[in-house]
Amino acid sequence: MTDFYRQYDKFKSYSVPEIKEKHVEQFDREFWLPTACTLDHAVLEIGCGTGQFLLYLQRKGVRNFVGIDANEKLTAFIPEAVAGQFQACGINEFLDSAAGAELYDRIVLFDVLEHFSHEDGSDLLVNLKKCLRPDGLIVIRLPNLSSPWGGSYQYGDLTHKAAYNPTSIRQLAISSGYECRQCFAQISGSRKRQMLDKVFHKFLSSVLMTPPEIWSANFLAILHRQED
Repeated sequence: MTDFYRQYDKFKSYSVPEIKEKHVEQFDREFWLPTACTLDHAVLEIGCGTGQFLLYLQRKGVRNFVGIDANEKLTAFIPEAVAGQFQACGINEFLDSAAGAELYDRIVLFDVLEHFSHEDGSDLLVNLKKCLRPDGLIVIRLPNLSSPWGGSYQYGDLTHKAAYNPTSIRQLAISSGYECRQCFAQISGSRKRQMLDKVFHKFLSSVLMTPPEIWSANFLAILHRQED
């Protein structure tokens, strides 16, 4: 069987990331503001890639944060400034470690859940309860298959195994012992393009019988754990 992860570093063309003001604004919109994150919160990122979000957390002044990724080749691309907060390991290995025994206030999965089957994705969320505080939140970003524009993200990577839209992510949350508190669009591009997108999608929603709940190609969801 073909292993599409074998050459994944070449497919993704990894490079050492940087954090610009536009990246800070995006992560503020997608993480900091909707989760009411504070400098005292402990943050865990699953599937951190080359570590751009870790750079963001450092710039914001978060004191306790960790990023993990199962791809050991990423070690060469993690910025030196956050290398101490990166671990090349799988989630189960991490949960069995001392760091995984800690409790986190916020857990982030950006462009990760679609790499798991629906069943394995549910198991992942269940297992993350081991290191999530009772009042903690999980932030998920993934392609939006309700949107006409979401397919290019979902089917542009052969390692993607499951597709979601806001309705199905709510179902997954319930099945895994969470409440989906919010689903919202990913906003990207220049301010002019954002404005044009908003006008265009508003027009389409007014003339179509079944417009999608969210038009953007990618969307985010915030999950809150329920009492067992």
